[in-house]
Amino acid sequence: MTKISAAIITFNEEDKIERCLASLEGIVDEIIVVDSFSTDKTEELCAKFNVVFIKNPFGGYIQQKNFALEQTKYDIVLSLDADEALDETLRNEILKAKENFSADGYFFNRLTNYAGHWVRYSGWYPDRKLRLLNKHKGRWGGENPHDLIIMNEGAKIEYLKGDILHYSYDSVTDHINQTNRFTTIAAKAAFDQGKRSSTFKIVTRPFLKFLKDYILKRGFLDGRYGFIICYINALYAFLKYTKIRELEYQKKI
Repeated sequence: MTKISAAIITFNEEDKIERCLASLEGIVDEIIVVDSFSTDKTEELCAKFNVVFIKNPFGGYIQQKNFALEQTKYDIVLSLDADEALDETLRNEILKAKENFSADGYFFNRLTNYAGHWVRYSGWYPDRKLRLLNKHKGRWGGENPHDLIIMNEGAKIEYLKGDILHYSYDSVTDHINQTNRFTTIAAKAAFDQGKRSSTFKIVTRPFLKFLKDYILKRGFLDGRYGFIICYINALYAFLKYTKIRELEYQKKI
């Protein structure tokens, strides 16, 4: 049977890490937790489980997740965020895959819980994520803070049933605060890659984002929270392009 390592990065995750680790019990053969010097009870709670706890300075989501990948003992790695957990269907599917690991990577759906509401539309579901892979056939890439696993050319990828349960935001305030933080990171990453903004983009991108998520992706079916999510998604676009524009002005000074 194929052995699997789990890789998780943490920073002040005392409210969510136990649920994540508990969902991995009986599924993986090793758990690596890379922590960027939490000041809460994250390390203490991880000690309740059979994990290897490593402290490493945070240099970006992509960089930290690749560092975690490199610390694993086994070739096959399941990567989760601390606010995620495996549902029972996905647990069983991974156990079956361990008996005959026939692909280089597997992707599955992610279902997000927003302030107690499971979001099934609004562009947030099925939200397919590739999280189970042969670490020699892929690595984390993308653009901070929106990281993703990029597989090598020619890699064989398959799909597993079940969901990653994503416990995202406890409140609308949490969502807005993270949107502000993430757009600062995203704008800096985009600017460093040579991307630029304009008044046209600042005006049109939020409107198009709301239209896409609320109408085309049926966010209205998520009710009150669907409207809130789609509106903040539009706010994300507005802030990102506004902050890129601000960086352009700062460079000219």
